[in-house]
Amino acid sequence: MVKFRKYISSAAVLASGLFLAQSTVSTVLYSQNYDNQKNSLNLPSPVSSMVERSVLSAKELVDINVNTMMADPVLKNANWGFVVYDPKTKKVISSYNESSPLVPASTTKLLTTETALNLLGENYRWLTQLEYAGTIDENGTLNGNLYVVGSGDPSLGTNKAGAGSYRDIISDFIGGLSREGIRKVNGDIIIQTALFKGNIAMLPENVVWLENNNYYLPAGTTRAINPANEKLIVKKSGFSTEKKFFYVSPYAHQMVYAEKYDGDGVLTTKLPDAPAYLANSFRTTLVKSGIPVTGKVFAKMTDPAPENRKTISAYKSPTLGDIVYYTNQHSDNSLAEALLRTVGFQKLGDQTSESGRVVVTDHLKDAGFDMLGLTYMDGSGLSRSNNVTPISQVKFLTSLMDEKYYRSYLTSLPIGGQSGTLKRMFLGTGNGQVFAKTGTLNKVKTLAGYLKTNSGKTLVFSLMVNNYSGSVDMVKKRMEKILEPALDL
Repeated sequence: MVKFRKYISSAAVLASGLFLAQSTVSTVLYSQNYDNQKNSLNLPSPVSSMVERSVLSAKELVDINVNTMMADPVLKNANWGFVVYDPKTKKVISSYNESSPLVPASTTKLLTTETALNLLGENYRWLTQLEYAGTIDENGTLNGNLYVVGSGDPSLGTNKAGAGSYRDIISDFIGGLSREGIRKVNGDIIIQTALFKGNIAMLPENVVWLENNNYYLPAGTTRAINPANEKLIVKKSGFSTEKKFFYVSPYAHQMVYAEKYDGDGVLTTKLPDAPAYLANSFRTTLVKSGIPVTGKVFAKMTDPAPENRKTISAYKSPTLGDIVYYTNQHSDNSLAEALLRTVGFQKLGDQTSESGRVVVTDHLKDAGFDMLGLTYMDGSGLSRSNNVTPISQVKFLTSLMDEKYYRSYLTSLPIGGQSGTLKRMFLGTGNGQVFAKTGTLNKVKTLAGYLKTNSGKTLVFSLMVNNYSGSVDMVKKRMEKILEPALDL
């Protein structure tokens, strides 16, 4: 519980006493119409009158708002925690349950994206190269193979963060062939897939796998699997009374579940097998353009006797800074998981989620992260087994303010009332002053980041709510009310 300090003046004592006397809590069952019954329920509400605001300090107003929310029907049975922290004094201004491990949802991406920026640098790029082996005769026939060599680019062909489309990349590849004088390919198109070796792995525990009516695929390979084969296999009970919707994925060869089904009977994915899709589309375009290819497209994971090859064209991804910006603004789960696997590969030579988790947790330990209460299961926050404490989040965010990539990191966060996943929050008070990562799962709503106060100070905060009552919009309104007086600190 928030412990109030004794108010300094007798006027403050009188004002707070009158306020609390008027805020007697009645026993009220939760109602969907609660938000529309402003005057009919005798419930405590955040401080709003001009008299109270003129007498009480900003800190006292924050404390009172937090305390009154404990009796709010949306939050009173929830497990939630809150901290607002001053990075200059290194002191907690106000808090509630700040050391309780809570499900962070997509605020987990704060850890994943920062690790990538720290270890790789904001100018890091992925390369996808077209190479050839063999000889080119006087007729422009390549007697040899073409190679598509990737590096695990998570944005390949997606148009995300300014990434090129498959058509753009293929156009560059064909331009490279033209420069080399290649008018026919007497060989195969080989996808070099060594980077993806061992990329099939068990899913993190309790992953909520449904994203925007499409599957979220944690691992991509060049195996001959059509993502469209993924489908709903059980729509009713039968396995568990609590888990209603069951799905199967040929990518991970195991059954998973989602708590809500928004599809129309069969779900497909927006994420094709990127290297294979690129190579097959490239071959089709070559043939249509009058450049015959006698061979086929296939993947080669290992190459014990590699051919001498020459680079024809190299496509560069957007910078890591651009990828992180897109990831945090849109809360993109597939990019976050790709960043997790990329740091695993760069440090341990193994592009798996397991290696990524080791690298991230080791980095956090080295950075002095408060590991007490931390459970880091995936890069995106989809797993309900993730846990973190509000106090560790704010101290972590505070530590980043001295890093050279802090400006890039801060810019990647959605802005209240203006951008990303915060565009529809803080439309009035706090507009343009809240820079934070959002998180949403069923009955989980979280927010963590930075506040620019009215006096120009930068504060750090974390607000995580688990197992609330009512709708997510109701929780968002409570979050706004809790943070509103902090803007005057």
